[in-house]
Amino acid sequence: MNDVQIRSAEKALSVGTWLIVGGAMLFSILTVTPLMERHTPEGWKWTAPILPLVVDAAVVIVVRLDAVLARMGGHGGRWPIVLRWMTGFMTLALNVADSALKKELVGVAVHAVAPLLLIVTAETGLAYRQAISAAQTAREAQLKAERAEREQAATARREAQERRVREEREHAAQLAREQREHEALLAREQTAREEAVRREERERAEARERAEREAHERREQMREQQQAERERLEREATQRRERDRLEREEAERRQRQERAEREARERAALLSGGPVNEKLPEDKARLVVHASFGEGLPVRAAADLCGWSVGWVSARYQEHRDGAGLVLESAS
Repeated sequence: MNDVQIRSAEKALSVGTWLIVGGAMLFSILTVTPLMERHTPEGWKWTAPILPLVVDAAVVIVVRLDAVLARMGGHGGRWPIVLRWMTGFMTLALNVADSALKKELVGVAVHAVAPLLLIVTAETGLAYRQAISAAQTAREAQLKAERAEREQAATARREAQERRVREEREHAAQLAREQREHEALLAREQTAREEAVRREERERAEARERAEREAHERREQMREQQQAERERLEREATQRRERDRLEREEAERRQRQERAEREARERAALLSGGPVNEKLPEDKARLVVHASFGEGLPVRAAADLCGWSVGWVSARYQEHRDGAGLVLESAS
């Protein structure tokens, strides 16, 4: 048998064994549970399935461990045999007990089928697995022997090939030595020629590098001079811009001063007339009020100077205050 056939037989045996074990367990639970319910005190009938489950679990353990030991080529001793037969007889007794108590021989025979089949299947499966394990061991031994023969033949062929390769290598080494000596002579001559060429190239490269370095230094000097000239021109332009800014600020300051002096003279001229007895024209009265506000005169004094009422003058003062506030806000 080859490996594929051995694995196929073992798989068929495993599937068949577990089908029989599963069917026998289900049949045993369905058969034994009513018997246990009748022989269990009231209030504990829910424990009726426990006993068949425990017995069937022992059967599963036996079948599973027997399969593992058979696959490994081992033997568990006498206790596995005792457990296997004890669980088998327990299952048989529990299944036929109800019919035996009723003295129904047909029921005893019918309910004995599954336990007996389970017992025989467990023993037969163990024998089959041992036979399969032995066949697999023999197959492995045969393959190992064949592999050893192939390795010996391969070793002999490899030694002959190595001997032939070694002889060819020695002959090739001799030819290679002669070839190397000839090539070494040619290489020395070629090296001398190449060294002369490299020396000439190196001298030309050094001369070219010196020329490039001198050109680079000249470019750097020109660039530094140009940079210095640009910086000088920039400083002069900055100085001119600063001087122009100062001149503009001085001119603006003089203009502001002149305008302030002119406004002061105008206010003094408007306020020099003194109090009046009648109302001045509105445009002139506004100028007088503006001058009074600029000089900080009270509202009453401004009213005396323009001849208008205190309320009217207060309103104009408020307008000037609002206008001054807007100017400050815009400036800030």
